[in-house]
Amino acid sequence: QISQIDTDLKSRAMTYNNTKGNLQNLERKAVGSLLTRTLADIVNKEDFVVDSEYLTTLLAFVPKSNYSNWQKTYESLADMVVPRSTKMIIEDIEGALFTVTLFKKTVDEFKIRARENKFIVREFSYSEEELHAEKEEMTRLSADKKQQYGPLLRWLKVNFSEAYIAWIHIKALRVFVESVLRYGLPVNFQAMLLQPNKKSMKRLRDVLNALFKHLDEVAAASTVDANMDIPGLNVNQQDYYAYVYFKIDIDLFNFK
Repeated sequence: QISQIDTDLKSRAMTYNNTKGNLQNLERKAVGSLLTRTLADIVNKEDFVVDSEYLTTLLAFVPKSNYSNWQKTYESLADMVVPRSTKMIIEDIEGALFTVTLFKKTVDEFKIRARENKFIVREFSYSEEELHAEKEEMTRLSADKKQQYGPLLRWLKVNFSEAYIAWIHIKALRVFVESVLRYGLPVNFQAMLLQPNKKSMKRLRDVLNALFKHLDEVAAASTVDANMDIPGLNVNQQDYYAYVYFKIDIDLFNFK
């Protein structure tokens, strides 16, 4: 049963995390730098020359300090740039995206000269279908994430309970088996759960050691020296006592 829960958890978590991760990637692109962010909600068809055999429209990122230089020089960065064709599309704290229209055969020359003047031409070709698909993808992923979250949360609540119950059963079995191995048959021992607060932990240990040290004198004595660090000897005896003891972590947020 636990193996099946583990398999189902990995499958469900992977599906949800993939959806969440893909959505986060799109969201980061939507709010990042103008050099990299998605343009789906920024550009319009009216900003570009489309379906032209000779003309094309480029997008150039211009730092704020270079606005004046862009306006003075963009028409002369290559031959056959359409005069007065530039337009600011969007601006942020670093700079802005400007359009510029020119003949297709001079695009490479324009890009080289733009880079020399610290203008960065974005690799972008306007496609209404692609922009629409990008918007649809974000909408779909957002809906998928919401749709998956509720059932995943309910599944976790139910199966966490099942897994925790199974874990406690294993702890109980270990107590029984260890007790039989230590003290033999017939069975003459009592298991119990104790939940001390942190301040009373040491006092509880002292009381238990005093009560049960006769069951294992060596183990009882070793608890006194448990904190001694002997160089070159890596032996941890801190969890072995004259009585059978297993720790149950109930602070699951700090579970290790």
